[in-house]
Amino acid sequence: MSRVLIISSSPRKGGNSEMLALSFAKGAQEAGHDVEIIRLREKHYGFCKGCLACQKTGSCVIHDDAVKIAAKMHDAHTLVFATPVYYYSISGQLKTMLDRANPLFDSDYAFTRAYVLATAAEDAPDVVDGAVKAIRGWVDCFDRCHLADIIFAGGVNNIGEIAGHPALDDAYQAGREI
Repeated sequence: MSRVLIISSSPRKGGNSEMLALSFAKGAQEAGHDVEIIRLREKHYGFCKGCLACQKTGSCVIHDDAVKIAAKMHDAHTLVFATPVYYYSISGQLKTMLDRANPLFDSDYAFTRAYVLATAAEDAPDVVDGAVKAIRGWVDCFDRCHLADIIFAGGVNNIGEIAGHPALDDAYQAGREI
């Protein structure tokens, strides 16, 4: 059994990317994995100060929820990043959290794979490219980690529009196949 940490960055309760995350979680739980979902909208965390103290101490100087989230990221075997696509990139909430996870660099982290779950109002396949690039840029900083899959649901904007979208099944299957 592996530990799966899903970071949902939708600012909207019940948002489409969160529904994608729940589908992934259901598949992973049914496969017997220990799954935790963190909803960034429920957390309090600030921007990285760029002081790099974390590189010397292994811990952030800002004592907020990001420290606890980064610790959970450190211990997870699989990381799942669920995000709406805003202006062809990840949500600001997720970008801030990835920046705050800087203490993980050069640590003895457990994660070996990461997934991108993304939704957007536009449905062109390349709409997700900027979001993938942003997350891949973070993942590539960790030698033992690779981007295992990208699941994109385009053409969904309003809450609930993802219902019946094939990406929900893709996310479920990806969770089952970890």
